[in-house]
Amino acid sequence: MTKQRFMTFIVFGAMALFTTSCATTDSNTTAVGTSQAAVQKDQGSTPIYREFGDILVPSEMDIVSDSSFVYLTSGLAAGVMTVKGRVDTDSLFSFFQNNMAKDNWKIVTYFKSPRSFMLFRKETRWSVINITEKTFYTYAEIWVAPAVGDAYTGLLK
Repeated sequence: MTKQRFMTFIVFGAMALFTTSCATTDSNTTAVGTSQAAVQKDQGSTPIYREFGDILVPSEMDIVSDSSFVYLTSGLAAGVMTVKGRVDTDSLFSFFQNNMAKDNWKIVTYFKSPRSFMLFRKETRWSVINITEKTFYTYAEIWVAPAVGDAYTGLLK
């Protein structure tokens, strides 16, 4: 009889555990089934313009001030801005490729590899974006420099 009581105890214990675990699932779920945390994350993921004014950066990326230097005057923003975040390198590459074009940057060339490189040009400026994935973060170095003289000479014609 003790074996039967032991089995009954195990069955009721498993049922109690199952019932308790179902009752403690995400209570922030709306009627449609999406959690409110996911909705808030989507609302907070709007890309923003940082120091350069015409280069969008994902809001998930934070500025690394030790590796950044931006020179700002009334008509010029130049320098390097390093940002880091927990983002996928391929999606970050696509992000810059799409959004730079929307801000009238023309892509000149790129290398897509574990260390990706993108070169863009505007009328009076050049931009280099270097994307590197490290252990915990993905880094993007965004360089902006003024064009010197007739930049379309030589091989670029």
